[in-house]
Amino acid sequence: MTYILAIDQGTTSTRSIIFDENMNIVTTDQVEFEQHFPKSGWVEHNPNDLWETTLKTCQTVMNALGQNMNKIEAVGITNQRETVIVWDKNTGQPIYNAIVWQDRRTSDVCEKMRLAGNEKIITDRTGLLLDPYFSSTKLKWILDNIEGARKRAENGELLFGTVDCFLIWKLTNGEIHATDATNAARTMLYDIHKGRWSKTICDLLEIPIKMLPEVKDCAANFGKTHTNLFKRRIPICGVAGDQQAATIGQACFKPGMMKSTYGTGCFALLNTGETPVTSKNKLLTTIAYQFDGKPTYALEGSIFIAGAVVQWLRDGLKIINEAGETQELSEKADNEQNVIIVPAFVGLGAPYWNAECRGAVFGLTRNTGAPEMAKAALESVGFQTRDLLEAMSADWQISGVSPTLRVDGGMCSSDWTMQFLSDIINAPVDRPKIIETTALGVAWLAGMHIGLYPDLDEFSSKWTKEKEFKPSMDEECRNSKYLAWKRAVKSTLEV
Repeated sequence: MTYILAIDQGTTSTRSIIFDENMNIVTTDQVEFEQHFPKSGWVEHNPNDLWETTLKTCQTVMNALGQNMNKIEAVGITNQRETVIVWDKNTGQPIYNAIVWQDRRTSDVCEKMRLAGNEKIITDRTGLLLDPYFSSTKLKWILDNIEGARKRAENGELLFGTVDCFLIWKLTNGEIHATDATNAARTMLYDIHKGRWSKTICDLLEIPIKMLPEVKDCAANFGKTHTNLFKRRIPICGVAGDQQAATIGQACFKPGMMKSTYGTGCFALLNTGETPVTSKNKLLTTIAYQFDGKPTYALEGSIFIAGAVVQWLRDGLKIINEAGETQELSEKADNEQNVIIVPAFVGLGAPYWNAECRGAVFGLTRNTGAPEMAKAALESVGFQTRDLLEAMSADWQISGVSPTLRVDGGMCSSDWTMQFLSDIINAPVDRPKIIETTALGVAWLAGMHIGLYPDLDEFSSKWTKEKEFKPSMDEECRNSKYLAWKRAVKSTLEV
């Protein structure tokens, strides 16, 4: 038996998963790490925590294989995107904490660029909107605010990378400074049409292009793990940002196919094929995956807060002890109440893109309790997803959006949430047999690259669903609920 190691470095935890040659999960390990919130709207990670949890989970799953650990033939890496790390080229030590994708500290930088008329060039070249969500302004902040950073970067002493790039550097002991096209496309520095870093945008943000990594296909040679780590050198052959990895794992390889991942945030990707589609509804144009130097494009809608709203119920309001309690509470909720939570804790993503608005709760009464709050939290995920799908339907009118939504991520284990999602979008929702689609996606990339796993078409044919959720809510109720949501969002944006 031959194995593939998949590393899934996320926003709140790191997981490592071993897949066998038939793409079955053999063993898995997960370790959470601390989140840092130095100021309002700031979110940071200690890069060493990301590395140490990666190393720890890798060692745990490899040890679980026993003597078979020598049969791991390749490594795949998927990661939280947009998060920025800058480190010393010689020591490998970060010069500042990782600035996380949720961080909003550079809102003022983005606004100044917008007022200076730079938004069009950003969108035309990168497919992205001018927003602090993306990597470039976070990188600029580090260069501008950490003493000596800019000079050291100009002297070639510092390197920049998203999380995948940093892990590749650490795993190869500094031999490889590279990323893949899907991660590069999220930096707001990469020209997705020409397939290279944009010198124009780098100059605009005063970012030395020499500190940026080489950009490779998703399935490519990213070096080998250093002997000191796992006693042997294992090739790293597959890399993709988490949402693109999930798109691959969900086998959304045909134009019009769509998936939505529910983790800390929610991210819906619609495959648009070989031609990038420019959104008129504030969606992002990005790279879904890239093979043999040829990108396949996607429209993406990004919701900043999905599973994180459940964490807020647990850690902020303390009305639950664990995430699984929300389903039971929601089933007990008083249906006569219409509580709506707009979880704009760090602003609103697509299709609103407002960095300054903050969360709000509507419809509270003296009888509102934990069940109603839990129900409103889960419903907010469905409402936000419908916002995205309506925008996608308006942008993609060539052959229409697939009538079925493929879903994955931690929140998908909640039948209540998935049924409400199906009800509010009025479409079937398919939950796959292998829920770990993000890890499966990069495992397939790595395995395919070494010839262990089947090609794209055969992989697609093996995709199977575990459960299908079909809409059962009547149209009047659906429309009434969604209209109330739209009014709540409008009020939130106006505050």
